[in-house]
Amino acid sequence: MSHKIALSLMETLVVDHPLVAHKLTTLRDVRTDSPTFRRLADELVTLLAYEATRDVRVTEVTVETPVSTARGVRLAKPSPLVVPILRAGLGMLDGMTRLLPTAEVGFLGMIRNESTLQAETYATRLPDDLSGRQCFVVDPMLATGGTLAAAVQFLFDRGAVDVTAICLLAAPEGLAYMDEVFAGSGKPVRVVTAALDERLNESGYIVPGLGDAGDRLYGVV
Repeated sequence: MSHKIALSLMETLVVDHPLVAHKLTTLRDVRTDSPTFRRLADELVTLLAYEATRDVRVTEVTVETPVSTARGVRLAKPSPLVVPILRAGLGMLDGMTRLLPTAEVGFLGMIRNESTLQAETYATRLPDDLSGRQCFVVDPMLATGGTLAAAVQFLFDRGAVDVTAICLLAAPEGLAYMDEVFAGSGKPVRVVTAALDERLNESGYIVPGLGDAGDRLYGVV
């Protein structure tokens, strides 16, 4: 059963499911090669996306079945927007769009400035106006929280109405930072993750974690 962690404003959902735990265990294993890592990350994201989209907006419709009419729902307009944070977030994109094939996709490239330690945007491919949009940000690791917080704020600045972040792993320090940043904003922010790990080490890696997600997805470049 999934369980929620309610901070002052932000909601964190840790998805507790045997298949999620099974796939995450293999992702953590240092012996797992990149092709297997990519496949399992893709499958895991689809499971997380199922939980993350429980509050996606829908509109009621009536359709004709072979027998009669039936009332149902379809995703409301404007369509949800899926935003992978480059580069590691690309490894999560297919898993999201498999579940949300009608969603639109934007791209956000962010990197930490080693002098200021602040996240900076180096590439964007997003609509200028996100008014009324529900956005789903995908990034494998919520470590310090700096990059993810900057990405979420970027979307709010363009008019997004609520943002859900989907991460394979999260650290308590990252969740606390996200909560601190958005506590007084009045903006709905949600994090969905496969596990909340112990802590960050002195190098900013999640412990026990799974290493550098980008390198494990695509190799060291």
